Amino acid sequence: MKIHHKILFVPLLGMLLFVFFYLIAAFSYPGGSYVDPTHSGFSFRYNYLCDLLDNYAINGKQNTARIYARISLGILCSSILILWLYLPRLFDIKRSVAVLTSAFGVLSMITTGFMVFGGHDVVVRVAGAFGAIALLLTFKQLYDAHYRKLFFLGIFSLILFLANYFIYETGLMIENLPLLQKFTFISCMAWFAILNVMLIRRYS
Repeated sequence: MKIHHKILFVPLLGMLLFVFFYLIAAFSYPGGSYVDPTHSGFSFRYNYLCDLLDNYAINGKQNTARIYARISLGILCSSILILWLYLPRLFDIKRSVAVLTSAFGVLSMITTGFMVFGGHDVVVRVAGAFGAIALLLTFKQLYDAHYRKLFFLGIFSLILFLANYFIYETGLMIENLPLLQKFTFISCMAWFAILNVMLIRRYS
């Protein structure tokens, strides 16, 4: 199936819009974190990104930031979903492997989108399981194609994600999780952005 070149720019644009709307949400957040419920505004050190999605801020006030955060999450999930649809085209692989990679990646993004309705823990676990399969399949393709730097960046991002999950489930060093979460997001988005650029270059 022929790729329309312009659609490959959508994920990159979506990632930029995600950052834009999430910054608006952060600056609109009424306040409060689990470390200091009386803190004014959003703390990049102690607030989680998902705090911005809730109906009420941790300080008890109505969360006026949630609309921007939900728009941001919807844009990001849609953008990465599109990337997963086309990402296997970067490699010379069997159609069955390409379909599986895209399918699990798409399922991961669809599931993540349900976070706006609540059920955070269930969504994270299910989306994480789908995403992990898609990532492992992609890592194999990157390794076989000799994209070693991207392979190791992807592994690094996955390790960060697993560290997030471990800390969240065990509570060990939980005070460091909000900052680690943001660093993990940056690493993962950088990895996806580089893959996206590679796709654009291949089909330009």
